[in-house]
Amino acid sequence: MDHSHNAHSSGEGHGSLGSYATGFILSVILTVAAFALVMNGTLTGENALIAIAGLAFVQIIVHLVFFLHMNTSSAQRWNVTAFAFTVLTAVIVIGGTLWVMHNVSMHMMLR
Repeated sequence: MDHSHNAHSSGEGHGSLGSYATGFILSVILTVAAFALVMNGTLTGENALIAIAGLAFVQIIVHLVFFLHMNTSSAQRWNVTAFAFTVLTAVIVIGGTLWVMHNVSMHMMLR
């Protein structure tokens, strides 16, 4: 019985130490930037929320690329498709919930 650890037939690696280090450093920089933004009070209100959401979105992309190794190659097509379906489902569920809760709130305020 062959006990080799080469279970991936596509020949693609999981990433190098440099790739993981780059992802980690970018994640730390993005986290510190968001933390500093809040702690220093540089931006307030809606501007702070937009900036933090932007930093969070960039950090999601960093995690997907450097840690989950998602890219546009043909070997990753099913992973990207599954991820897109997951995002679409989450948007529908979260958006639908917010819509229903808003409508309930508006109708309860009329009484």
